[in-house]
Amino acid sequence: MKIDWAALGSVFGVSLVVTVALVGLFTLGITGLSHRERAVAQGGSAGLAVTGAYACFAACAAAVGYGIYLIVA
Repeated sequence: MKIDWAALGSVFGVSLVVTVALVGLFTLGITGLSHRERAVAQGGSAGLAVTGAYACFAACAAAVGYGIYLIVA
């Protein structure tokens, strides 16, 4: 049995980058929603923060959906 170490390293690197990116996007979404809570408590509006948060969550969902598509196809 011969292991293609270059391909294994490539898969590891891409998986690491995608994982960090997804966690970062999700964190930005949570941060945006917390800004909304803070703005509502102070009597303001945080429409841009909420829109950005929902965009981050949508990007996370799209990436997960694409990953599932790649696994199934």
